[in-house]
Amino acid sequence: MNITLKQAEKIISIAQGKSIEIDTKMNIAIVDAGANLVAFARMDGAWLGSLDISIKKAKTARYFDMNTGIIGELSQPGGALYNIEHSNNGLITFPGGVPIKNAAGEIIGAIGVSGSSVENDHTVAEAGALAI
Repeated sequence: MNITLKQAEKIISIAQGKSIEIDTKMNIAIVDAGANLVAFARMDGAWLGSLDISIKKAKTARYFDMNTGIIGELSQPGGALYNIEHSNNGLITFPGGVPIKNAAGEIIGAIGVSGSSVENDHTVAEAGALAI
C-alpha cells in the first residue's frame, strides 16, 4: 500500500492546522512507502534551513518504520544504533518524523516536520500522521 496524494494533502492540512494552533510555522513533508516525496508544504515564514530536515525526518521514519525520536534515543553513544545518522545519505534522529499507517495498520508512508522545538515538531507530525 502507498499513500495517495489526496491523503498526503489532507495530512498536510491537519498538520498546518496543528501548527497554527500552537503558534508556529513548519515545513511539512510526506513520503510514500518507498520514501519518495509525495507532498511538501512550507508555511509562510517557516525556516528555510528546516526544509531539508523535514524531508529527511520523513524518510528516516519510513526507512526504519519508527518515530525519529526513538531512533535518536537508540543512536546515542553506546546505543545499539550509534552513528546511524551517517547512513542513507544522512538521517535525522531527533523528534518530528512519524510513520503513517492506513486503517489496517499498514505503514503507507511517513511525515516529517521541522521548524520549531523538537517537541512541537513531533506534536505537529503526530497530528498529521493520525489524520487518516
